[in-house]
Amino acid sequence: MQDEQSRQRAADSAGRLLGQPLVLPLGPGEPPSGQDFRDLAMVHTFGDSWTRTALDDRSRALVSVAIAAALGTHEPLRGQLRIALNVGVTKDQIVDLFIHLEAYAGAARAFDTYQVAVAVFGEHE
Repeated sequence: MQDEQSRQRAADSAGRLLGQPLVLPLGPGEPPSGQDFRDLAMVHTFGDSWTRTALDDRSRALVSVAIAAALGTHEPLRGQLRIALNVGVTKDQIVDLFIHLEAYAGAARAFDTYQVAVAVFGEHE
């Protein structure tokens, strides 16, 4: 279980990146210990990784979109796309990322995950 200071730092970082508070409620049937997993993932991702300073937020966001897209993880990709748009990455830059992804990860993966990007673009009209 994470200490309160680490959780708060991670939550603040996530809120800044997303432009809104990160809400991770337990799902139906999920045991209370699921909160431990959610806290650990949030602290590691938004407290330990995103707060490092060698990469700026835009660069880290592009890397994160590319990783989630290459892995084909749709829900994490949605979140990473929202962060990217919120920190100033343009839709055109994201399209170029998918063009590059197609060359290295394959057309099927790039096209599949690009559909997630198109849906998130629709949220940011």
